[in-house]
Amino acid sequence: MLDFIVGDWKEFHAMQKDQGRLRGRRPIILAAATAVAATAGLLGSFGPGTGSASSHREAPLIAGDPQADNTDVYAFTSPDDASTVSLVANWIPFEEPNGGPNFYPFATNTHYNIKIDNDGDGRADIIYRWTFRNEDRRGTSTFLYNNGPVTSLKDATLLFRQHYTLQEVTKHGTKTLVKDAIAAPSDVGKASMPDYGALRRQAVSAVGGGGRTYAGQADDSFFLDLRAFDLLYGANLKETGNDTLKGYNVNTIALQVPKKALALKGDATRNPVVGIWSTTDRKGADVKLGGVQAGGYHQVSRLGNPLVNELVSPAGLKDTFNRLDPSQDHTVKPLVNRVLNPEVPQLIQKIYGVPAPATPRKDLSEIFLSGISKNSGGPIQADLNSQLLNKDVRASRFVPAEELRLNMAVPVTAQPNRLGVLAGDLQGYPNGRRLSDDVVDIGLQALEGAAQTGKLVPALAKGDGVDANESAFGSAFPYLALPHDTSVNQAG
Repeated sequence: MLDFIVGDWKEFHAMQKDQGRLRGRRPIILAAATAVAATAGLLGSFGPGTGSASSHREAPLIAGDPQADNTDVYAFTSPDDASTVSLVANWIPFEEPNGGPNFYPFATNTHYNIKIDNDGDGRADIIYRWTFRNEDRRGTSTFLYNNGPVTSLKDATLLFRQHYTLQEVTKHGTKTLVKDAIAAPSDVGKASMPDYGALRRQAVSAVGGGGRTYAGQADDSFFLDLRAFDLLYGANLKETGNDTLKGYNVNTIALQVPKKALALKGDATRNPVVGIWSTTDRKGADVKLGGVQAGGYHQVSRLGNPLVNELVSPAGLKDTFNRLDPSQDHTVKPLVNRVLNPEVPQLIQKIYGVPAPATPRKDLSEIFLSGISKNSGGPIQADLNSQLLNKDVRASRFVPAEELRLNMAVPVTAQPNRLGVLAGDLQGYPNGRRLSDDVVDIGLQALEGAAQTGKLVPALAKGDGVDANESAFGSAFPYLALPHDTSVNQAG
């Protein structure tokens, strides 16, 4: 199934300049050759590698604009419908459930985008775009978000509502898939919203052409201990085991569509690999080096793989990184050099004495920018998730670009392993990203050389000590846990 042949590709994207932003939590690809071969018999000698992770307040400018701040992107073959792919993108980090009276609306005059590159040129071939409008009936008469129990999205007691339109943008034009749907509100609490699960179900809308979408609040699905910034877990690995995001919520946009809707030429059998990332475009003036650019929409946030902007970009390049389109990534040499010579292994060596792998790290470059295939020219001789595996892709037009890459041909794993490809689970990260994938532990091992050796680094085997989300994920779309409705210091 994965024995792909690189063929000619005849489609070249002339998409509009949709600048992007790289943030997330660092990407990672780890897998022992024997584990991969034994699991599926599909991949040749395959060693682990690295990618990126999530992003919460990862750059100076976006830290001041939480409504535009992408936090995570997930992409996976739907466990409840294997003919489809589910895409999930989160915004607004660290939503404390008691954040009234305004709570957490999506921004207006803003494009929330999920983008697809199916031919490997680093540009979006398909853009799914959500735009929101407010219905605010509070006026000057009340401060309340709701003035009674809310059991339906259309209840008169819900005084603030958001409506959204979903459009699909391609080189052929713009098509409206969902018009004026209602987003699920922020979860005010049990007295106000006694059955938030019912409100979520009402907020799932059918998508024109097949599929469904959801917009609303959810539990923050990323799990990790963020004490890494205190000199990598307190300089003694004792500051681990606490889920920093436990009890916090996010705003979520989820989309489930047929695989053929994403694949190059609509053929998911010949062309099963796609690259995915999310962006936020703000309307208005845009401050740039050398002056101010006025009017229109400007990209202010971007996220593909996890933790990239936190742990790869230096402080002076983080805002620039957020405005890049993936097609530009390979041209920014200071950032590429940070992949070839990553900072984290050097810090670990200095603090813990674990030797950093030799540089340049071409294994990380392959995973970070090109995806994994025998044709990518990197040291990992395996076929997993590069668009170069698509039969209708022309290699001469391929551009290394940071994207969360998903091979839609890999079947759903019956018993997912949190370490993904590292544990021989080919459906896991970095082949897309499932909600339960422990991208921090995978990434840490990859950065420390597991991508080269196929073996875990024993001294760091426990990772950050957070192996799962505090709330169980669902088995049906949109999968995320329901939002918390008690204060963070009471959660769990």
